Amino acid sequence: MPSFDEVLKEAGEFGRFQKRVFFLLSQTGITFSSLFASVVFLGQAPGSFWCRIPGAAELSERCGWTVEEERNFTVLPLHLGNESVSGECERLDVTWDTSVSCTSPLARYSNRSTGNLPLATCHDSWVYEQPHSSIVSEYDLVCANAWMLDLSQAILNLGFLAGAFILGYAADRYGRILIYLLSCLGVGICGVIVAFSPNFTVFLIFRFLQGMFGKGTWMTCYVLVTEIVGSDQRIVGIVIQIFFTLGIIILPGIAYLIPTWQGIQLAISLPNFLFLLYYWVVPESPRWLLTRKKGEKALKIMHNIAKHNGKFLSPHYSEITISNQEVSNPSFLDLVRTPQMRRNTLILMYAWFTSALIYQGLVMRLGIIGGNLYLDFFISGAVELPAAFLIIVTIDRVGRRLPFAMSNIVAGIACLITAFLPEDIPWLKTTVATLGRLSITIAFEVVYLVNSELYPTTLRNFGVSLCSSLCDLGGIIAPFLLFRLAAIWLELPLIIFSILAVVCGLLVLLLPETKGISLPETVEDVEQL
Repeated sequence: MPSFDEVLKEAGEFGRFQKRVFFLLSQTGITFSSLFASVVFLGQAPGSFWCRIPGAAELSERCGWTVEEERNFTVLPLHLGNESVSGECERLDVTWDTSVSCTSPLARYSNRSTGNLPLATCHDSWVYEQPHSSIVSEYDLVCANAWMLDLSQAILNLGFLAGAFILGYAADRYGRILIYLLSCLGVGICGVIVAFSPNFTVFLIFRFLQGMFGKGTWMTCYVLVTEIVGSDQRIVGIVIQIFFTLGIIILPGIAYLIPTWQGIQLAISLPNFLFLLYYWVVPESPRWLLTRKKGEKALKIMHNIAKHNGKFLSPHYSEITISNQEVSNPSFLDLVRTPQMRRNTLILMYAWFTSALIYQGLVMRLGIIGGNLYLDFFISGAVELPAAFLIIVTIDRVGRRLPFAMSNIVAGIACLITAFLPEDIPWLKTTVATLGRLSITIAFEVVYLVNSELYPTTLRNFGVSLCSSLCDLGGIIAPFLLFRLAAIWLELPLIIFSILAVVCGLLVLLLPETKGISLPETVEDVEQL
């Protein structure tokens, strides 16, 4: 009986059918990256705000004050008494006098200096110039509550982490396309609930769930794409990440055109419902079907692929070789039980962690330093585009391992040089730091491809999901590492990034080269790489 790769070669390794499926599934990258980076615009600063004195709402309505007049009566006396008090997190601990005059509500205190009036900490009486522009103004994430904005992003990353384990396992057990479609439905429903959350607790719960399902869509679509093409065409695993970058580039345009955070949230969530239409055009992975002893279904799909590619399978292709490996549900022990699998797993987990930590650290360091938020974000995304093209040009010529190692080492050297460049030549400092950003982006994109090529079909989705969960851990740690170390010495984070990247570059040289090799079907195949 022919092997799956032999049948795939006959049916077409990257014909019209695969190109269509690839293009359709690639759109997932746009929605996932928008979710990944959405906090920048969902949680942007709400502009001017101040703390309202008790009774001010009733008095403002009776006197017909404008928002600006109420602000003047509230903040100006406070500011005159103590210039260091802005009125954002503290207010005068007084009661409005509504019986005297609408023009002098503090008349009863006229014999005392405003500097001697008592102050109180503001808890839940803020007034915003732009009340629904972001979750900050919607849920009062200011002053003592400002840390909750960081919590919202940490919760999203925890959702990614949960999705990597739960949905990665489910995709290997129940099928790629089923889990993909359920994840798309979950992202859409949770995204809509997030947009209309009545309080911050509900917002966090469904943001966690949206992160979990979002990770499910991204990981399963990536694995599905790599499993339906030939070994010479697995570069599509890199090309699909161009769509992730496109999402980063498109997001600031969406945020610029839509003034409210609910509108932005709906704009990045609703397209996931359209992906449910893929039920009729994207088949289950025939590789996965073979591992679950469903050879007839796999062969039927292969005939359909051949038909769409304008080819015809030979009559003797009535059966495909089915893996002799017993069908079992994947576990972490399967990834570390044998020597090659154990080495691959540990190195890949470290590579995912390092790539995410350095990538997010450099984005935060370069990204938001005043200026135009929308333009800065667009440029930071555009910097990533050359990464995919550099990989495409080199990876099938020199292999995976060398670009993977060199990109990490160059990123490490760039971080080290940036740390010691003087501040009076900012253009050079920015240029070298951008080189580090480009290099770590290359490493980040290559690890996706290498990870999927170093696991057998029975463990591929689970292996990629588990290893990439370290990426989410790196994303959670990155802001704390960056800001805590920068408080000691501004360039100290770059030194840490440099060490992590160079060590990673040396470790990945220990991985086997997978250029032009068929995807392994069993653990034995991996051990023989």
